Amino acid sequence: MYNNLFSSGKIGTMKSKNRIVMTAMGNYLANTDGTVSEEDIAFYTARAKGGVGIIVTEATCVDDKRGRGNTHQISVADDKFIPGLKKLAESVQQYDSKLIAQIYHPGRQGVSVINQNQGMLAPSDVECEVVHQPIEVMSLQQIEEMVEKFIDAAERVKKAGLDGVEVHGAHGYLINEFLSPYTNRRNDEYGGSFENRMRFLEEIVMGIRERCGEDFPLIVRLSVDEFLETVGKADSGLKLAEGIKIAQRMEELGVDAIDVSSGIYETMNTAWEPTSFEEGWKINLAESVKKKIEIPVIGVSVIRNPEYADQLLKDEKVNFIGSARQHLADPEWSNKAQSNRENEIRKCISCLRCMETLISADQRPGGFECAVNIKAAAEVEYAGLSEDGKDENVVIIGAGPSGLEAARVLAENNYKPIIFEKEDRIGGQLQLAKRPPKKDKIAWLIDYYQEQLKTLDIDLRLNTKVSIASIKEINPAAVFVAQGSKPIIPDIEGLNSGNVLSSEDILKDKVELRNKKIAVIGSGMTGIEISHLLAEKDNNLSLFEMESEIGPDLYFQNLIDHMKFIGELGVDLYPEHKLIEVRDGKAVFELMDSDQIKEYDFDYLILALGRRENDELTAKIKSEFSNVKTLGDANKVGRIRNAVESGFKAARSI
Repeated sequence: MYNNLFSSGKIGTMKSKNRIVMTAMGNYLANTDGTVSEEDIAFYTARAKGGVGIIVTEATCVDDKRGRGNTHQISVADDKFIPGLKKLAESVQQYDSKLIAQIYHPGRQGVSVINQNQGMLAPSDVECEVVHQPIEVMSLQQIEEMVEKFIDAAERVKKAGLDGVEVHGAHGYLINEFLSPYTNRRNDEYGGSFENRMRFLEEIVMGIRERCGEDFPLIVRLSVDEFLETVGKADSGLKLAEGIKIAQRMEELGVDAIDVSSGIYETMNTAWEPTSFEEGWKINLAESVKKKIEIPVIGVSVIRNPEYADQLLKDEKVNFIGSARQHLADPEWSNKAQSNRENEIRKCISCLRCMETLISADQRPGGFECAVNIKAAAEVEYAGLSEDGKDENVVIIGAGPSGLEAARVLAENNYKPIIFEKEDRIGGQLQLAKRPPKKDKIAWLIDYYQEQLKTLDIDLRLNTKVSIASIKEINPAAVFVAQGSKPIIPDIEGLNSGNVLSSEDILKDKVELRNKKIAVIGSGMTGIEISHLLAEKDNNLSLFEMESEIGPDLYFQNLIDHMKFIGELGVDLYPEHKLIEVRDGKAVFELMDSDQIKEYDFDYLILALGRRENDELTAKIKSEFSNVKTLGDANKVGRIRNAVESGFKAARSI
C-alpha cells in the first residue's frame, strides 16, 4: 500500500529494506559503566522486529570522563565496549535492520556532577540557559584530543560490526556549538568565519573517513536552523541558509547522508516538539537541504501517519522518514503500516513524558517512560505474555484509559473483559483532555483503543450503569474499578452561585461563554488550557494561582508551549493569589506574599483546582467481591501514563 515507504534505500554502501529510520533518542538503559545492557538489546531489537529499516542508537559517549549525558548511557570511549556493541548489532541485524551508532559529546549542555564535577568542555564561555553548568573553554590541545576521541569511537563502531556511524552535530551539543556563531565566540582557527567554525566537524569527518574507509557509511546529523528567534535572539545562531552550506560541505567531504533536525536546548521545543506542533511543521528544512545536495536526506517532523510519510517520499521532500518517539510509542509501526493495519498503530501523542522522564532520570527514582506504551524501555521486565486466562470473565467499570488498557491486555491474555461505561463513548477524561486548542492528538489514543476493542472483540456496554446484581450475573474472576475522578470543589463561601463553574462544565460545553470577564482559579495544565480555550472565544481572561509561579510542577517544555499561546491572547496572570471567598460578582483573594486581601470583578469564575478519586460504588463492590482492583484516577489521580500503567499492571497481575 505504501510503496515509497517500503521501497529499498541506500546510504553509501549500506542498503536498507525500507525508508524508515528510528532516529536517535536516549533511553537510560545502559549499565552505569557505559556497557550495553540486556535492556538496551531488548529495546532496540523490539524496533528491529517491528520492521524499522535503519535504527540509530542513542547518543553514545566518546569521552567517559567529561562527556556523559546521564549515568545510564552507552559509551564507545574504549575498546572494552566493543563486545556489548557487537551483541547489540547482531540482535538487531537478525531482523534485516541496519544499526547505526550515533557518537557525540554534550559540550556545554552536559551536567558537571556526572562528569567528575568538572567544567563542561565547550568552544566558548556561553552558558546554556537551560542546564546552567560551569564551562571550561577548550584549548587547542583539547580540541585536537577531542577530534581523536570521535575518530577512535567511529573505528570501534566499525570493529563491533555495526552498519555505520552518525556524527551528532545537532541539538546544541559540542559539535553544534562549534558550528554556531551563537555558541562559538573564538578568535582562533576554530572560530569566527564560517570556514573556521566548520573546522572541528571537518577534522572529525575526514579522520573517520581516513580511519574507517570509504565503504563505512557515515551520516552527520545537523540542526540546520537553531530557531533562536523564538526565544528573542533573532540575530543569533544558525539559520537555514547556513545550515544548507554546512550540509553541502559535508557532501564535499564524502559524508553519505545528512540527518536534518533543528534546535538547541534554549529552543528545545523545536527539536523535541510538544503536542501543539503539527505533523510536518518543519519538513521544509529537510526539503530545502535535499534540493541542494545529492546524497540522501533523513527528515524528521512529528511524523506519525504512514500515509503522510509515504507522500513525503513520493513528493521527493526527503529520502528517508525519521522518527524516534513514534517508534517508542509503537515498535510495530512499520509492520502495521506494511500489512495495511495502520488503524492499529498506537501513535505518539507528543505529550513529552519521554523527555520529562529522561531529563530527570538521574534526579528521581524510576527510569525512562512512554505515556502510551508501558513496555517501552521495559521490554525485559515485561517479556512475554502468558495466555492463561481460560476465557474467564473480568468486569471493568469505566472506559477511560486505565479501563481500556486493562481490557486490551486481558483480551490478549485470553480473558474475556466486559466493560461497563455510563457515557455514550469511550475515553473518559481523554474526551475532555482533547477539547482545548492544540490538544487534538489526544484523540489518536482514543482511536487506538477503539480499534483495539474491535480487533480483540471486547464486550463494550455503553450507556450502561453497573450494579452489584449485573456484576454477579457475569460471575467474574475479577472486578476492575476504573470509574475515574471528580473535580475538586473546595469549601469556600460563595462557590455555589450560578456564575461559578468547573473546568468540566466548560469542556463539556454546558455553557457557551463569549465576551465575558472570566477568572480561572488554578494554573495546572487544565487551568492554563481552559484559559487558552476561553481566550480564543473573545473573553477577557485572568488566571489565578496560589503558588509563587504559574504552572507549578508542570514539565517546562509543555509549560513554555502553552504559556506562549495564552500570552499572545492577553491572559492576565496572578500568582500568589489564594481564593478565600466569592460574593456579588467578586472573587476575594488573600495575597500569599503580603497577607493582603484583594478583590477582582468577574462575570464567571472557573474552578480548575484538580480532581479527586471517584469512590462511588468502590466500597460496596469490595464488600461483595473478593478480587477487586481499583485503577487509574479512581485509585489515585494522575496523568495519562499513570492511568495506562495502572490498567496494564492490573491486567498482568490478575
